[in-house]
Amino acid sequence: MYNILVTGSNGQLGSEIRELAESYPQHHFFFTDVDTLDITNKKAIALYIQENKITAIVNCAAYTAVDKAESEPELADKINHLAVKHLAEAAKVYYCKFIHISTDYVFDGNSYMPYTEIDKPNPKSVYGSTKLAGELVMQKINPENAIIIRTSWVYSSFGSNFVKAMLRLGKEREELGVIYDQIGTPTYAGDLAKAILDIFPQIKINEVEIFHYSNEGVCSWYDFAKVIFEIKKVEIKVMPIETSQYPTAATRPFYSILNKNKIKTNFQMEIPDWRDSLNECLQKL
Repeated sequence: MYNILVTGSNGQLGSEIRELAESYPQHHFFFTDVDTLDITNKKAIALYIQENKITAIVNCAAYTAVDKAESEPELADKINHLAVKHLAEAAKVYYCKFIHISTDYVFDGNSYMPYTEIDKPNPKSVYGSTKLAGELVMQKINPENAIIIRTSWVYSSFGSNFVKAMLRLGKEREELGVIYDQIGTPTYAGDLAKAILDIFPQIKINEVEIFHYSNEGVCSWYDFAKVIFEIKKVEIKVMPIETSQYPTAATRPFYSILNKNKIKTNFQMEIPDWRDSLNECLQKL
């Protein structure tokens, strides 16, 4: 049995873990968010771990406002980097297993082959840079039994995300332009949550390891939107547009496909296709 601290529990991934918690009665979960635990406060983390006898940590907390991060680099760094430092230090001192969630944005998107865990990061945004800083400081501190999971294009029945935005716009408009020249793989947070909870007992390592997780398959944002509307039978004209036609403050990677062979092999894991998982999420919505 683990006493599992889940940070950022009001977000997409944290909410999915909360929903799954009852399926893992062997563990005791402690769900926190910024209002119940300030992970930028080192002393607060230590006190919480001591009082609740925490034996495992899942860090779902992150500054994820990609464009806003360009004008709030210090706040993004505080959450995506310094908070990870405090959590990693606490995990090392109190011998907690530790899973930290990172992102495909640590890469520049200039590849033409799915990114492996050993490919060199080269972030092009404040968000990506601060998430990479969190990875690096965690590796430097090197708590035992700790892993980093990079993921991409996360959506859920909880929180704000691309899927919900498309459904809202589908009700408001007769036609919609969606970017077709950014390629990646959507990740259903419910699938990632289950993977995390299944992985926990199997983690037995001395050095921090990185793994990649997304659903199977490949698509553009345009393809993603088309399938959303098809499943929900929304009558709307979807037009493919280039990234240059939809300028944003932050630079996004054009190619975000993650190679998942390592996580599938190490943990004997089967990963659902993104279309199947999207259908499951839309049924919940």
